[in-house]
Amino acid sequence: MTYTNFIVIAGIALFLLLRMLPAKGVKNISTAELKQVLKEKNKQFVDVRTPAEFKSNHINGFINMPLHQLSNKANQLSKEKEVVVICQSGMRSTKASKQLKKMGFTNVMNVRGGMSAWN
Repeated sequence: MTYTNFIVIAGIALFLLLRMLPAKGVKNISTAELKQVLKEKNKQFVDVRTPAEFKSNHINGFINMPLHQLSNKANQLSKEKEVVVICQSGMRSTKASKQLKKMGFTNVMNVRGGMSAWN
């Protein structure tokens, strides 16, 4: 492997790793922890999967705000309450959590493993 190839591969790996890391200030919880959090009334629960995914299976209490619509629909959420975000695997909810933080939401919680870990 040439030095140039190594640099390109390392750069791609770093880029992918940084995209997967949780956003600064976002609390990551397991699905086991989510079961306790669901009992709390002062939180907002957002599922960022597609409407079809949400319709086929979702957790009671979660509202559907697909990731690609989140920036337009986030104004329906209160910045005063914590937002708990879930998706299928944890990838989209990580992106959504970062997006919410950039929009000024200070209390954001991401569910690791998403619905795949819930089932």
